[in-house]
Amino acid sequence: MDRFFHSVTLDKDKCLGCTNCIKRCPTEAIRVREGKAQIISERCIDCGECIRVCPHHAKKARYDHLSVLEGWKYKIAIPAPALFGQFNNLDDIDIVLTGLKQMGFDDVYEVSRGAELVSDATRKLMADGRLPKPVISSACPAVVRLIRVRFPDLCDHVLNLNAPMEVSAMMAKRAASERTGIPVEEIGAFFITPCPAKVTDIKMPIGTEGSWCDGAIAISEVFPLLSHRMDKLETVEPIGQSGLIGVSWAGSGGESAALLNEKYLAADGIENVIRVLEELEDERIRELDFVELNACSGGCVGGVLCVENGYVAKARLQRLRKYLPVSQNHLDGGVPRDMEWTEPLEFAPVLKLSQNLEEAMQMMEEIDVICEGLPGLDCGSCGAPSCRALAEDVVKGVARTSDCVFVMREQVKNVADTLRLLTQ
Repeated sequence: MDRFFHSVTLDKDKCLGCTNCIKRCPTEAIRVREGKAQIISERCIDCGECIRVCPHHAKKARYDHLSVLEGWKYKIAIPAPALFGQFNNLDDIDIVLTGLKQMGFDDVYEVSRGAELVSDATRKLMADGRLPKPVISSACPAVVRLIRVRFPDLCDHVLNLNAPMEVSAMMAKRAASERTGIPVEEIGAFFITPCPAKVTDIKMPIGTEGSWCDGAIAISEVFPLLSHRMDKLETVEPIGQSGLIGVSWAGSGGESAALLNEKYLAADGIENVIRVLEELEDERIRELDFVELNACSGGCVGGVLCVENGYVAKARLQRLRKYLPVSQNHLDGGVPRDMEWTEPLEFAPVLKLSQNLEEAMQMMEEIDVICEGLPGLDCGSCGAPSCRALAEDVVKGVARTSDCVFVMREQVKNVADTLRLLTQ
């Protein structure tokens, strides 16, 4: 397996080098060189922001297609609660769940069931008082990866619990194996995903050695066929076993509200997330017990693999909530060990200039000197997101100061002035 798997990919044939993406990337993982965007693999966190802003659709997400089901003896759909927000006038999630079974899945297990268990586990862990506060949710893999590469001091604050997707897949496969006698290894669990970050989290999970999910299928791929199946349903199976607490995880603030604790903060959208993390790192936010952060605007309903406007989807879920019980899933006793991470979150120094401190300090000095000669406009026309990023690239030997159009213009002017003097 590659050192870095990424679900976000670039179609260079469609890229026009417009620089929209470089300004929005939260880890400065994109450069435009020779008229085409380039993704720096070790810096990318697969948040999908570049997919959202690219006007030419040159960025796209890799995910599994429905044909992946053919290789499994028993197939389970693990739908994210964001899926329910894609349908207008939905008053019964069993319609969606039955439709998924009609598409070829043998069973369906809602991620909202796992979300309720994670909420219960979080309440128990926080009540023990052993977690460093504020506790930061680990539900959004893009945020976890962002903390891992940009905010090392906050790694210990990230909740060491598996995401609802993983908990649901684990519970679903175990229950199916016990019910059917089919070995767990022959049962496939497929997450119906709203975002590319979840795809990456399945291929290269953080906090655990492997994922219980065997693939991730985009909501945008499932939606057309699922809508057709739902329209043709003659009977609806009573499949759903989750409540409003689990379904509310689809939108920003849903996870926090489930903790029954008023001292929380919920932020969504990658720029807002970064601002909150910076204030947490600077210890300007002290009075909170829990922080919920979602890279996508509005929460998971705003994922780039959804088909509906995120805020419209969130409003639809508000309507759906009144038909649901509060919660249907609770832990018996303490937090099971298999819900917790097996590995701590560790800082990944991919943004460091050098592993050697002395060399890194020298490079910093060189960057400062180069920055003084740059205009400080952060216009992005050089192919880097900022003047400082260009200076860093120059020091690393992958760019030149003349890539800056303002520096180049000054150099051309100096050459022209010199030639004029020589010809006089």
